[in-house]
Amino acid sequence: MVDEVIRTVRNVAQTEVMPRFLRVGKTRKDDGSLFTEADLGCQQALQRDLPLILPLPVLGEEMTREEQDALWAANPDGLWVVDPIDGTTNFVNGLPYFAISVALMVNGISELGVIYNPVADEMFYARRGKGAYLNGNRLPLKTTRNSMGDAIAAVEIKYLRSGKLAARMNSVAPFGSQRSMGSSTLDWCFLAAGRYDLYLHGGQRLWDYAAGAVILEEAGGRIASLNTDDYWTDTLWKRSVIAALDPELFGHWHRWVRANQ
Repeated sequence: MVDEVIRTVRNVAQTEVMPRFLRVGKTRKDDGSLFTEADLGCQQALQRDLPLILPLPVLGEEMTREEQDALWAANPDGLWVVDPIDGTTNFVNGLPYFAISVALMVNGISELGVIYNPVADEMFYARRGKGAYLNGNRLPLKTTRNSMGDAIAAVEIKYLRSGKLAARMNSVAPFGSQRSMGSSTLDWCFLAAGRYDLYLHGGQRLWDYAAGAVILEEAGGRIASLNTDDYWTDTLWKRSVIAALDPELFGHWHRWVRANQ
C-alpha cells in the first residue's frame, strides 16, 4: 500500500503541482493563510485517487472546518489526511521547500505517512512498525550525533504561545543554531533524516503533523507536546511538538523546554 500511495503522490505532483510552480496566482483564506489553484487541484486529485487504494474518506486542509469536523467524527476507524501543498508561501514565491503530505490515520494515530518534495524529488515515507525511508534509503541517513551545543534546531517562534519560552529561545537556548524554513511536514522529515537534531513548534494543524510524526517515530525519534508527554492524546486540531531524533538529546531538550515554559 505504501508503494501505491507513493505512486499516487508522485503522479499528482507531476500533474497538479509542478506545472503551476511559479505560474499561479494566490488568494487568502479567511484565516489569512495563502491558497492557490494548485492546492485545490492537488487535493481534488488525492480525494479521487487515495480511496482507490483503500476505500476511506479523505480529510484535506482545503475543506471547511465543518467538513473536517464531520469527517473526523464519522470515521474513527480510518481516514486519509492530506495537505496538498504544505509551504504554500514558499511555493508561490519560488522557494523550493514545500511538500505534498498524505497520512493514513486509525483511531487518532497515524499508521502510514508519505511526504514528497517534488523540487528535490525526495520521497519520505513510513508504515508503523516497518521503518522510515527516503527514496528507498532507511532513515536516519546520519548516524553520528551532535552534542547539544552543536545541535541544529528547527523552531517556529511565532507559534509559541508562551512569551517566556519564545524570549528564552532567542537568548539562552541550549542548541548550536536554529532554522525556520516554512514547511512543517518537511521539518519532520529533515529531523527524521538527521539533518536537524531538535524540533519545537507551538501549534500545528492535523495535516501538518499526521504524516511527519509517524515518519519520525519510525526513524527512532522521540515526541512530546508542550501539554503532555503522550503526544497522540493531545489536542487534535492544533497540537504543539517537542521532538528530537536522538533519545539522549530528546531528554535534554524536553527538560529545557519544560523548565522554560
